[in-house]
Amino acid sequence: MENKLETEIDKIKARNARVELDKKWETSWTRRLCICVLTYIVVVIYSFTIQQVSNIFLSSLVPVIGFTLSTLSLKFVRKIWEKRIKK
Repeated sequence: MENKLETEIDKIKARNARVELDKKWETSWTRRLCICVLTYIVVVIYSFTIQQVSNIFLSSLVPVIGFTLSTLSLKFVRKIWEKRIKK
């Protein structure tokens, strides 16, 4: 019984540590800067690509692509950030 209780407490502590790290990541300047830079890169590439095309459907893709790329690549950046934070 006591061993089971200790195991549950350890699980709760591990979960709390993950939640705290998630909160730090969500408010970190690293995350914000990466989103800004990646969105900017997508807009620059998009601007060079369309030049004189004025298609609303194509224009609407810019924020979607920027956001999607930032969320996909931020996992990699987050792992690096977490290693730095844990030191």
